[in-house]
Order: sequence, then C-alpha cells, then structure tokens
Amino acid sequence: MKKSLLAVAAMGAFASAAQAQSSVTVYGLLDVGYVGGSTRYSDTANVASKGYQNGSIKQTVNQFGQSAEQTSRLGFKGVEDLGGGMSAFFTAEFALTPQDQISSGNTAGGLNNRQTFVGLKKNGLGQAAIGLQYTPVFNAAAATDPGQLNNMAGNVIYASSTAVTSGSAASNNTAFTNRTANTLSFKTDNFAGFTASAIYTLNNKNATQTNTGSTVAGQATLGGNTNASGWGLGADYTLNKFYVTAAYQALKQLTSGDGTTPTTGNTTLWTNQQANGATAAPIGGLVKAAGTTTYPNEAVTGTGQNVQDNQFYAATTYDFGILKAYGQYVNRNATSTMNSNYYIKRSAEQIGVRSYITPTIEAWASGGLGRYTAFGANSPTANFNGWQLGSNYWLSKRTNLYAIYGQTMVSTVALTTTSTTSAAIANYAIGVRHTF
Repeated sequence: MKKSLLAVAAMGAFASAAQAQSSVTVYGLLDVGYVGGSTRYSDTANVASKGYQNGSIKQTVNQFGQSAEQTSRLGFKGVEDLGGGMSAFFTAEFALTPQDQISSGNTAGGLNNRQTFVGLKKNGLGQAAIGLQYTPVFNAAAATDPGQLNNMAGNVIYASSTAVTSGSAASNNTAFTNRTANTLSFKTDNFAGFTASAIYTLNNKNATQTNTGSTVAGQATLGGNTNASGWGLGADYTLNKFYVTAAYQALKQLTSGDGTTPTTGNTTLWTNQQANGATAAPIGGLVKAAGTTTYPNEAVTGTGQNVQDNQFYAATTYDFGILKAYGQYVNRNATSTMNSNYYIKRSAEQIGVRSYITPTIEAWASGGLGRYTAFGANSPTANFNGWQLGSNYWLSKRTNLYAIYGQTMVSTVALTTTSTTSAAIANYAIGVRHTF
C-alpha cells in the first residue's frame, strides 16, 4: 500500500520541497531470495589457449540474491494542484541493493538514479517533463511483456539475467535503451482509446582553444565535441480487451576533435542513461605533450561513441478472461557514423501468456527467438532462442512469493577460420517481493 503524506510529514532532505506540494507519496519495493544459474561459454581458439578443457568455460552461481522478479527501489512522487486543470509533478526514484553493504550497491559510488524528473500536466491535453526518464520503447515493452520485464534469463525481448555472468543474448538491456538523461518528454491524454508520447534528449558539449603564435601545425585551434542527442515516438490503442502499441527511437552520439576521430567504427550501444547523457568520451588534444607532435587524450574512449542507434518495438495483447496473450517484436540497429558498413543488428520476436490459475496463484510463460548480425554483411551471424516460466503466489496485495526459471541458447558462430563460439545460459530464482 502506497502511503500519501502531507507536506509536514515529508522526511529528511525532502521536507522543504514537500511543503509546496499538495501531496507526496513514498513508494518502493524489496525483492530478495535465492538466485542460481549457470553459463557455458565456448570459444575453440581463445578459451582453449588458456588451458580450459575443450575450449569452454562453465560458470555457476548459487546465492541469496536480490531483484530477480523486479529491481528493488525507493521512490518519491509529488503532485501540486495549480488550478484551472493544471498540476505540477515530480518523481525521484533510486535503485536499492538489499544484499549489499551499501544500500545503493557496493560499486555504485552513490545512489543509482532510476528516474528523476519534474513536469507539468494539463487535464484533457497531456503532460510534459524534463529529466532522466524511461524511453518510449521501454514504456511500450513494460505494458506488453508477459514476464513484466523481470531480471531473469529466457526473455529474448528484455534480454537480462540476474547473478549470472552472461553474454550474447542474455546481457541486460541488450534489446533496447531503458532510459535517457537530459530528456524532454511529452505524453497526451487518452483520446478515444489512443495515446501518444515523444522524447527529445540533448547533451552537447563543445570546447575550443586558440593558441596564438603557435609554430606547431594544428595547434592554433584545438578542441572538439562530445554531442549526444536523440528522439523517440510512441503510440498505443485500446479497444475493449485488445491493446496494440509501437515505439521508435533514434539515439546518436558524436565525438570529434584534433586527433580524436578513430580509424575504425564504434558501435557500442546506448544501454542505459549513459554517464553524462552518453557523453563519457573525452574532448582530447587541448594541450600538446612535451617533445611530441601529438596531443593527450587522442584516443576515443567511453560508451556509445560515434554511433547511430535506432530501435523499434511493436506488440499486442488480448485478454481472453481466463488468460492474457502477448505477441512482441523488437529490432535494434547500431551503425557507425563514420562507416555505415560497420554495424551490429539484433532482432527478436516472442509470444507468451499470463493467467491467474486461482485467485492467489498467477503464472506466465514465454518463448521466442532472434538473430544477431555484426559488423558488416560478410561478418558472422548468431541465432538465439529463449523461454521462461514463472509463478506468483499472492499472500496479500503487497506481498508475493515467486519462482522463475529461464534459459537462453546462442548458436555456434564462426568468428574466424580458427575460432568458433557459442553460449548457453540458465537462470532460476525463488524469492519474496514486498511493495510499499
């Protein structure tokens, strides 16, 4: 049960802000339990050379873990009535890691920001917000996934695994970008069953330096840019028990400057909000190294650099009463902005069902398949498939026990004439989830 608090009851650092609100809601969830799994990775050239039998590595995990069904979190929401059908709102939500010594994770270095934004809403029209927010593709997937975007392997749409060292099709957020920082969002009210949404993300950082009287070629004007921008659109339609949605987003990151343009493409994907809004790459070359003709920081490093990352998602659901059926499709194409032949593609499709077997027992099942195509038309491709089974036993409206099992298989791929690779990932969990 979520708890609505008056402004005078707001806690700690939120007290002064809460006094201007009509209401503040504190909410969250904790998800803990037993998590296990195994990953078998085969590489006939590289792994065998390190002394592993048959060129394979198998890793297993057994632990009392966390966030298998849903990521643990703590959040604050506020709404203020401005009159005339207008209202202001905010959300600040942070991930929790209940098994770690530090509440936000031993390696986080601070609170892990899931979403933080402020916005305005007009009844009958819609709302707008600015901050770190979910993308249209994520929102569409959250509304149409039979496993409700849990963190276990086996879901080929929301490719994820908990407590298993995973690769290929089971890396978290492989299929699409969950959230973006520096983002302006819009969402319409419901008009005859239709709603629409849009985002625009922008974080451009440019630097220039002029050195007069320089005798070194190229040193007169230095600097560069690390620019991140993107946009996304989403729409959905509801007719009785039928629901359909589609979303598209295009995210771009460009890094340039003296000596900073790499000679090969870079298709590292936008996998989350990205540090500094996907502008982690340095602006290199501002100072010439002593006795050299090159500049420091010329190497381009960071994530999601010089890449155009396009993502599409479509899905439909139908509620038959005794069960709800799901159909999903996702496609992602990350292309180097310097060489369009240098790219990585991932596509997957999945079907599933979810149903209450009894008033307190809920279950779901899903299965799907997909393909990777990497770095050019003549480069290797990999096929993968996955399936997942899960069940909830509801002790109350806020507390449930769960059991989940998922599996993902990645086909053998010929990386070179002497090297092949494949992967098999299994993931299972039994736990308890409590919302408040």
